[in-house]
Amino acid sequence: MAMILASDTAAGHGGVPAAAAAAAVGVWESVMEATRKGQERNEDPFLWAVQVSSSMSSAGLELPSVELAELLVSHICWGNNVPVMWKFLDKSMGVGIVDPWLVLALLSKRVVPCRHIHPAAYRLYMELLKRHGFSSTSEMRGFNYKKVMKSIDEVLLLSQSFGIQATEPGLFVVLFVFYTMWQLLDATLDDEGLLELVQDKKSRWPTKMQDMEIDDHERFHEKRIERHVAMHRMNTVIAIEILCKFLQDKVTSRILYLARRNLPSDWAFFIQRLQLLALKSSSIRNSKFITPESLIQLTLDTSKVLPRECKTSLRQEFHAIMASGSLIPSGRQSHGASRSALWVPIDLFLEDAMDGLIVTAASAVDTLTDLVKSLQAVNGTTWQDTFLGLYIAVLRLIQRDRDPSEGPVPRLDTCLCMLLSITTLAVLNIIDEEESALNENSGCSSTNQRNDNKVLGSRRSELVASLQLLGECEGLLTPPLTVASVANQAAAKAMMYLSGINIGSGFLDSISMNEMPVNCSGNMRHLIVEACIARNLLDTSAYMWPGYVNVRSNQIPRSVPGQVPGWSSVMKGAPLTLPLVHALVATPASSLVEVEKVYQIAVNGSDEEKLYAATVLCGPSLVRGWNVQDHVVLFITRLLSPPRPTDYSGSDSHLIAYGPFLNVVLVGISTVDILQIFSLHGLVPQLAGALMPICEAFGSYSPKISWASTQEQDINSHTVFSNAFTLLLMLWRFDHPPVEHVMGGVPPVGSQLTPEYLLAVRNSQLASTVNMEYQNRSRRVSNLLNPSHAEPIFMSSFPKLKRWYRQHQACIASALSVLDPGNPVHQVVDGLLNMLFKKISRGNQTTSSGSSSSSSSATEEASLRLQLPAWDILEAVPFVLEAALTAVCHDKLSPRELATGLKDLVDFLPGSLASILSYFSAEVTRGVWKPASMNGTDWPSPAANLSTVEQQIKKLLAATGIDVPSLDTARSSTPTLPLPLAALLSLTITYKLDKASERYLNLAGRAVIMLSASCPWPCLPIVAALWAQKVKRWSDFLIFSASRTVFHHDNDAVVQLLRCCFSSTLGLNPSPRLSSGGVSALLGHGFGSHLSGGMSAVAPGIFYLRIYPFIRDPMFTAEAIFSLLMMSVRDIASSGLPREGLEKLKKTKHNYGQRYGQASMAASMTRVKLVASLGATMVWITGGLNLVQALISQMLPAWFISQNRLEGSDSGEAGRKVAMLGGYVMAYFVLYCGAFAWGVDAAPSGTAKRAKVLGKHLKFMALALDGKISLGCDLAMWQAYVSGFVSLMVGCMPAWIVEVDVSVLKSLSSGLRHWNEEELALGLLGAGGIQAVGAAAEMVIRSAV
Repeated sequence: MAMILASDTAAGHGGVPAAAAAAAVGVWESVMEATRKGQERNEDPFLWAVQVSSSMSSAGLELPSVELAELLVSHICWGNNVPVMWKFLDKSMGVGIVDPWLVLALLSKRVVPCRHIHPAAYRLYMELLKRHGFSSTSEMRGFNYKKVMKSIDEVLLLSQSFGIQATEPGLFVVLFVFYTMWQLLDATLDDEGLLELVQDKKSRWPTKMQDMEIDDHERFHEKRIERHVAMHRMNTVIAIEILCKFLQDKVTSRILYLARRNLPSDWAFFIQRLQLLALKSSSIRNSKFITPESLIQLTLDTSKVLPRECKTSLRQEFHAIMASGSLIPSGRQSHGASRSALWVPIDLFLEDAMDGLIVTAASAVDTLTDLVKSLQAVNGTTWQDTFLGLYIAVLRLIQRDRDPSEGPVPRLDTCLCMLLSITTLAVLNIIDEEESALNENSGCSSTNQRNDNKVLGSRRSELVASLQLLGECEGLLTPPLTVASVANQAAAKAMMYLSGINIGSGFLDSISMNEMPVNCSGNMRHLIVEACIARNLLDTSAYMWPGYVNVRSNQIPRSVPGQVPGWSSVMKGAPLTLPLVHALVATPASSLVEVEKVYQIAVNGSDEEKLYAATVLCGPSLVRGWNVQDHVVLFITRLLSPPRPTDYSGSDSHLIAYGPFLNVVLVGISTVDILQIFSLHGLVPQLAGALMPICEAFGSYSPKISWASTQEQDINSHTVFSNAFTLLLMLWRFDHPPVEHVMGGVPPVGSQLTPEYLLAVRNSQLASTVNMEYQNRSRRVSNLLNPSHAEPIFMSSFPKLKRWYRQHQACIASALSVLDPGNPVHQVVDGLLNMLFKKISRGNQTTSSGSSSSSSSATEEASLRLQLPAWDILEAVPFVLEAALTAVCHDKLSPRELATGLKDLVDFLPGSLASILSYFSAEVTRGVWKPASMNGTDWPSPAANLSTVEQQIKKLLAATGIDVPSLDTARSSTPTLPLPLAALLSLTITYKLDKASERYLNLAGRAVIMLSASCPWPCLPIVAALWAQKVKRWSDFLIFSASRTVFHHDNDAVVQLLRCCFSSTLGLNPSPRLSSGGVSALLGHGFGSHLSGGMSAVAPGIFYLRIYPFIRDPMFTAEAIFSLLMMSVRDIASSGLPREGLEKLKKTKHNYGQRYGQASMAASMTRVKLVASLGATMVWITGGLNLVQALISQMLPAWFISQNRLEGSDSGEAGRKVAMLGGYVMAYFVLYCGAFAWGVDAAPSGTAKRAKVLGKHLKFMALALDGKISLGCDLAMWQAYVSGFVSLMVGCMPAWIVEVDVSVLKSLSSGLRHWNEEELALGLLGAGGIQAVGAAAEMVIRSAV
């Protein structure tokens, strides 16, 4: 083996001299003559070997000789199959005149297939294999290793069999060992009669004789049959012994580890056969040295690097904690630092997804899928525990929102969407991933529909087990009141199914629960199971789980009510009438075919039926049709893009004819919850792409185009435009002003969600439909939604929308430019001013826009302006607003008249609210207007409750653990607001809180909050006070929103909040409310007036998730999180000892060390994972992929290089423990960060960036290990970090390593070997893909020399 790994410097020797080559024929004749004589005289093998070696050396032939090996094997097989020749062969291998592996290769091809005819030869072959197959210490005696490799490859067809060119020595070693063992395994299976049980029923290797190879074997048949049979049995036993030795030997077991990591499909077939042998072999059952269980254990042991000899007990604990134990189900929300709290990243992600301020372009299904897979990999849990942890987290979310405070934010419907639709689809993705791979390997269809031939994976059965255990979490399963009846119906469905009652569509909706037994009550698990059954994840056997149905069959009512009009009527072809529509909007659709039926009516029905169908789709089927919700959002998005009729020849947009229909859809999806549902399903880019053509078309027509409506007042082009435009603005976070123009530097998280970005994502999703991975996740889409006809779209396709957007950007960047007198816009400006603000004297008014008076009468102008397209009006609005603010400053217009005129403007064109927000936001950031005195005379006064609001804010912060001394609530002067903000606030207060105004108020309200937050204290409390006067039931929501402004201006408050998050999660917070630790302390129960005397304290995690979008510098936040993470190490090491007690113990070094030693290592490592996952999740949520990559590539190296030492890390053995725990915390933290941002798979998206960032970080490690970078941190911490991170990466994220440059992996593994981390270095190279296998194998062999 070592000879094969010789260097290739021999290439320059030019090969065998010509004279020696000419004499070779004679030499071989003399060699064979000596062999024959030695065979006849039974000569001593050593003397024979010396004579042959001398002859070959004299002739100038290279040793070991390929030709001699071939001659000797051919001589033995089968004309000279005698003991002395096998002795000669053995000695020639031992003294190095032939290569042992070449001889074994030649014998394996000749002897193994003939083992039944030549059992003695097979025995001798195995003896040679035991002697020479495991040896790696022979000296390198020649320069012809490439020739030897080529010869072996030609004999065994290694490259052809494995599909890899075995040109690299190390890779060749792996293939040869794997081949040899596999051939021996197949031969043994064949001898035991088990080969017929494998999938392909044959061996890939030569294990049986061909007819043409059978020669004269009479002398063997002359032997006694009993002895022949006995030898066969013994050969089988010896073969099994050799197989076990391959698995146990230090070198070959590691070689096989490399085969497993880098030849996964081949290894799967191999290990399947090996386990078959272990379970079915009679020889193993009768063996005294091996049992089936021990052989199976050996197959499991080869799936990882052999156990490492850690130098400290802490390292042993680290490697043990990598494989966490079972998750103990509990209905309690308080889990402390237990293993169940390790799923806290899911809790944080779910809670963050509920924030109405955050609309994402990515699908929550895909994000949650990747998050769950990453946590399962890092935590090392079973899928049963993982699914259980996932469902417990989502149920906690539901429980936190059982009694929320009122406000314009997503509520229970969004939470239920997350539990019953998003989570179910994520689980479906995870199970489909496994079963698709299984079915591809077995040649079965990988469709989502169940069929008899489909191979079901183990994850499906683990889901069943997890949902059965979920029934023990009774405290989490109580349904909210609004869905209690739905849960009861789910329980009733199971009960009736088991009783044999046929349940048709609409039956459960028609039967009153009063007719059911009293104890037939459902819970959230019944809804979860129904969602899984609808997605084919479970079947109705779930109804028979113990305790699932709690009613006896004789308690079931036998009177089945008659069928009521509903979904069954639609499926039978009944026309959509108003009574039927009322029935359909009362109950969500239960199946895809029902939704498809209504969609087809919406596309092909009469005009009236289309309106009815759109109303049905935007009703409960969208909000609570959890089993079809993903289809409904797609159907609705498609309805917003009706195709151009084939016979349409008009020059106008074909969309105009769909005005009433589009308006019904736009109004139907405009609520906060529904927008969030679209966001969770990843439809924001698609929805934006559908809205832009509507805005472009309807904004280009005057309101002369109108339609009568049966649902509300008559609508016109302005109505449709305003509804579409307002919805579009909600999607791209229009209310977030650009960071560079925000007063106080408040950055809008996600401000990159511009129209261009949304279209780019939409086009990318469209293009990715041809990608196989995307198809796998999207193949469940209805056949009615084939995306093949969709085309990419760009902003240039919408010139008027693009022009307004450019004006919006210009308005933010600089003050308005002066309009030329002849510009058509100034006529629109004057007309609007005359219509809205009649007290502004047109004769003497001067605006910065330079607009002049018009010669037409006021009446004529007003009539003219009513006929203008929306885009023309929006272009003029900023100039109108500037004129109005100027008039207010010069006392020519009162604030009340300003507010009235603004309300008239938005009543006239609701879409003008966009330009109002754009202009006022820009003017607030410029700060050029005088403040508005909120004195109750000119502007509304907050005095009635401002002091109360400020006191409540301070009380709320204090209860959460945040002390802000600079928050001064004492005030003697009249409060003020920037004039544009005061004007905007006054406008929002004029809105009525009704359904018609909700969509516009949501947009304006979010903008007011964002804008007020960027202004100095107490602007946002003033806004909250005034709105609380208008809507008292929103007080809690407003106070909480106003409290967030503290964090915009005070970084210390941010640090305090983060510290509270860490201490609460660990259970180290002195507050009794937060001392329990875990998820309950971190996220609590939401917020609201749950306590007497005002609003209860908000859990620190909830607080952070609601304020991070306003934090100025995400990098500062990441640094603060990292700093607090490292500070928590001391508390973990001291097992939660308070700081005061810790300081006292430090005075006595012995006691200090003893106190540290009392902390359980396992408990410490569990907490390490907990705080690392918490910190990583916060970084990921705060700044996403970019912040994670900046942390890994910039912040971490800088921290290691600088003089950073943890407090308490310099006090003997206890200090070493602190330092090492610090290193392991960092290892988990970085791995979690990368897992959340990059995922666990080798996905195409982001792979290049991941490889670059990770490669750079690993190169930093390698250079530091090589001494080329000086570090300032503690050496024990550095060693713990490097070994911990590499171990975690090898064990949890092997797909990352494959992407890293091999030279970096080699360099890092070399450094690890200098630390005596042999196994870790091997694991790193072994996970590096085929390109790194050679280096890994060389390391294995050389370490054994």
